[in-house]
Amino acid sequence: MNTTFSAGRQTSIARGKGDAQDERVIDIRALLQVLWRGKLIILIAVVAAILIGGYYAYAVATPLYRSTAVVMLNNRDQEVLNLDSVMGGLSRDSSVVNTEVEVLRSRDLLGKVVDGMGLMEDPEFNTTLRPPGQVAQIKTFVKDLLGMTAAPKQVSEERANQFRRQVTIDTLRRAVSVRTVPDSLVFEVTITSEDGRKAARMADTLVDTYIRNQLEVKFDATEQATGWLTERVTELQAELEAAESRAKAFSTGTDLISPEALAATERQLKDLRDRIEDTGLRRAAAVEKQAALAAARTPEEQVAASGDSQLRAMLPRITQPAIAQAFEDRLAATRLRAAQDVTRIDNQMAALEASKAEFEARIEKQNEDLIALQQLTREAEASRLLYEHFLARLKETSAQQGIQQADSRMLSQAVIPVLPASPQKSRILMLSAFLGLLVGSLLVLLREAANDSFRSASMLERFSGYSVLGEVPRIPARRRKAVLTYLAEKPSSAAAESIRNLRTSVLLSNLDNPPQVLLVCSSIPGEGKTTVSMALAQNLAGMGKRVLLIEGDVRRRMLSAYFNIEKPKGLIGVLTEQHSLEEAVVTDEAIGIDVLFGEESRINAADVFASDKFAALLDEARGVYDQIIIDTPPVLVVPDARIVAQQVDGVIFVVKWDSTSKTLVSEALDMFESVNRPVSGLVLNSVSPRGMKRYGYGGKYSAYGRYGAGYHNN
Repeated sequence: MNTTFSAGRQTSIARGKGDAQDERVIDIRALLQVLWRGKLIILIAVVAAILIGGYYAYAVATPLYRSTAVVMLNNRDQEVLNLDSVMGGLSRDSSVVNTEVEVLRSRDLLGKVVDGMGLMEDPEFNTTLRPPGQVAQIKTFVKDLLGMTAAPKQVSEERANQFRRQVTIDTLRRAVSVRTVPDSLVFEVTITSEDGRKAARMADTLVDTYIRNQLEVKFDATEQATGWLTERVTELQAELEAAESRAKAFSTGTDLISPEALAATERQLKDLRDRIEDTGLRRAAAVEKQAALAAARTPEEQVAASGDSQLRAMLPRITQPAIAQAFEDRLAATRLRAAQDVTRIDNQMAALEASKAEFEARIEKQNEDLIALQQLTREAEASRLLYEHFLARLKETSAQQGIQQADSRMLSQAVIPVLPASPQKSRILMLSAFLGLLVGSLLVLLREAANDSFRSASMLERFSGYSVLGEVPRIPARRRKAVLTYLAEKPSSAAAESIRNLRTSVLLSNLDNPPQVLLVCSSIPGEGKTTVSMALAQNLAGMGKRVLLIEGDVRRRMLSAYFNIEKPKGLIGVLTEQHSLEEAVVTDEAIGIDVLFGEESRINAADVFASDKFAALLDEARGVYDQIIIDTPPVLVVPDARIVAQQVDGVIFVVKWDSTSKTLVSEALDMFESVNRPVSGLVLNSVSPRGMKRYGYGGKYSAYGRYGAGYHNN
């Protein structure tokens, strides 16, 4: 049987590894099955959430009303100094639109609404007028109880009023919402209040205040512009008068000059320069002639240098004394005349140079005066143009004060709502149901994740690595004595069939060497190992076999509760040779088995089972009985089961369905393996058919599912 078990465990371990790999992938079907199994919890959570949401919507929540006023912005540009844009408005730029939205929700504008409507006296918006809530009362009570209440600070009445006003503005700001209609310059200004009439009145008041504020801003801007322009015009007028005075004074203090006269003087200077140039040429010719006369030595050279016709006529007769004297006199006169011509030309040149210097100085002075006069004239003209421009703008701006128009206008006034906008009861109920569904599903998933027990044979096999030999449903018997009676009277019931399946698995586990001595144990008390032992013994006896049931749990001795026997002879008496096995065995005619009960003893039970006498007892029983079943104590409580396991052919380990934790099962199996005596198989006991159906396993197992209903008679 151990060989068969080893192969089965290796297969189970391999299958467990495959399942562990499969668990890494989310199984949607399994997840839905888990949620379906917890449908009752989910339903309760949904109903509870709907009840809570309904209580809030219908009993706790304060009805709030919303009223909306519609405003439109003008889309024309405006300039203060341009009379053509007097009736202009705002541009279509998104930044301008967003700015106007913030203006509508600005604290300054809302403060005007608070003051205008007296909202500081309204407890809905001035929260300081409301009585303290339960939470605040509890906090105050706790602080008073602990002595943590500080003395109130002394605050001036003005500071207190400012604080109350700011609180009221904050509350109103939360109640105001402004929405822009896409692709338009239209705003929807919505006010939320506990009173529908108040909401409509506040929406209209806010829009009116917003429009009046635009006019006030424009009036202030125009007034500021008018004042500034007035000051500027006065300054420009003074500057113009000063510039004109400077130009007039300069013109009076200088000779009257004009560009034309200056041009005539410049022409005279040019003529003078031409004369000086001619005079220079003549002087050069005279100086050259004078030099030539002075350098001439012969009469011929003298005649050629003088160019005098009389001297030329005298030259042929120069040899005559009278002619020679006349020639000399004439030559001397020519030389004197040449010298006089040079002197005269020099005098003329000096006079012309003096006139030139005088003309140049006069022209330079007149040019500077003309430039200065033109500069002063231009300055005066520029001041005049600037003065006239600002004067015209001043008149235009002054004219705008009477024809200003707001940048917005109201398209439709707020309507008094008939039905409250919140709470939206249907939506609250839907959200509550959805929230309940989420919470219920979360609870179911958490419960499933926190489950540390076994609800199916496959789960037990995957975890332990051992084969499950049988699944025993919960036997519907109120008393322990009725368990065997139920199995005997209802041999076709699901419980009886499950014991029969267990018997078959045990006997066929090793066809060559069927197990004769079986040990039945569990990890902790209360898992039904004793019931399984008796039921298995009863079923084996039904096959005509001689069966001995030994009560190995000598500490508790619960087996007598199933039989009407008082202080029978027992196991300790046989081991101490007070009586024989045949004398100590009690035969139950109802189920056809022999029972060897345990006895109270001062000797430690572990020592009893480890003795050679116990081994000899089992050898004696093997020769008398076909099957021997030993009901031992829990493995995790005492070591008896591991000691007895050394003397048996097979170990059957009982696990209670949906009860025994995985940690306990693992520790118990490890204890058997630590003594080199692994269990032969597992039994999933006390399976609840209704619980299996509730967990979604009922349709998979014929032992307690709908597929076995036609085969069982419970």
